[in-house]
Amino acid sequence: MGKKKIVALVDCDSFFVSCEQKMNPELKGKPVSVISNREGCVISRSREAKKMGVRMGEPLFMAKKEHPKSIYIVANHDLYSKVSSEVMTVLRDFSPVVDVYSVDEAFVDFTGLSKLYKMDYPQLASFLRDKIKQETDITVSIGLSTSKTLAKLASDKAKNTPNGVYIINPEHSNEELHKTKIEEIWGIGRNLTRLFHQSGIINAYELTQKSDAWLDKKVGIRGREMKHELLGEYVSSVTNEIKLPKSIQNTKALGIFTSDINYIKNELNRHIHRSCAKLREIGAKSNVLGVMLRTKDFKVYANKKTIERPTCYEWEVSDIIFDLLDTIYSPEILYRSSGVFLEGITYDCGEQLFLFSNEIVDNKNDKLAKCIDKLENKFGKDIVKTGFTRRPEITDN
Repeated sequence: MGKKKIVALVDCDSFFVSCEQKMNPELKGKPVSVISNREGCVISRSREAKKMGVRMGEPLFMAKKEHPKSIYIVANHDLYSKVSSEVMTVLRDFSPVVDVYSVDEAFVDFTGLSKLYKMDYPQLASFLRDKIKQETDITVSIGLSTSKTLAKLASDKAKNTPNGVYIINPEHSNEELHKTKIEEIWGIGRNLTRLFHQSGIINAYELTQKSDAWLDKKVGIRGREMKHELLGEYVSSVTNEIKLPKSIQNTKALGIFTSDINYIKNELNRHIHRSCAKLREIGAKSNVLGVMLRTKDFKVYANKKTIERPTCYEWEVSDIIFDLLDTIYSPEILYRSSGVFLEGITYDCGEQLFLFSNEIVDNKNDKLAKCIDKLENKFGKDIVKTGFTRRPEITDN
């Protein structure tokens, strides 16, 4: 592929199921489906479950009825995060430039590594795939090309190859692009698919034939970038740069339809703790705190509050979240999910000093938070759980 940049997209196969099989080898070779929660939907399937006909997004009650022989496991996201870190560590040992895209995907810069490892690029991809399997027991598919978009397309095709590796050479890619539906391109969703179809663009090749001016007018700069990435041009770079979040959200289905306020508060406490732990991990604090409830009928109620002093401590956030909860909660309604969101994020270097801050209290908060984080790093998440207390009602007596 000449002297162009060589980009790989490493994608873990059926990742959630693979993690469960890693922890319980007896599950290997069996039809396994991971579900979002106890009454949720299918979010990952083993190859055997796919052959059986289990569908992605299928509600559990339907999947059990249609495919009773499949093994159904409730998702364990803490486990998946841990295994993901193991895979990313292997990638970082292999290449100096790794761009983590999601919990189970990462772009890797292969440029120049063929000389270092004394292998051509296809051999290098197979070597990396074997290395990940040996060190983490996770199977991956690897797509190689000269741009992120083509590497992503190649990784999708690699899943159907015997060796799990697929290469798209942009100099001979017209046939590939003709066979690729427009909706199969990374970053193109329903709305863009509809727009392109209305303009007579059905496949990837037809998109590359549109002028930059037309794409700028119809889609904007992203459309032009898609075209040039499909042509094999290195537009979106692979970088180690960590993009710091502007907000943090933690939401999850409750597992049951409920109006039990204490049950909901316990679930919110989990969200609060994980959100605050994330803030501390990235050296940040938040001064806009919000809560969300989704009803059984999918109606969403939410409220948020801006506070004067940013915080990253569960015990401070929970007081405000539970006050906000009172404004959106009704005992007459059944709820299906809950969540918290933290906005107005500032980092250590950007935090303002407050005239009336209590240094003693701040130091105690820092020590307690660090203690909780150390315990979790050593013994696992949720080893320490924050609780809540009911505030006494004020009476005239």
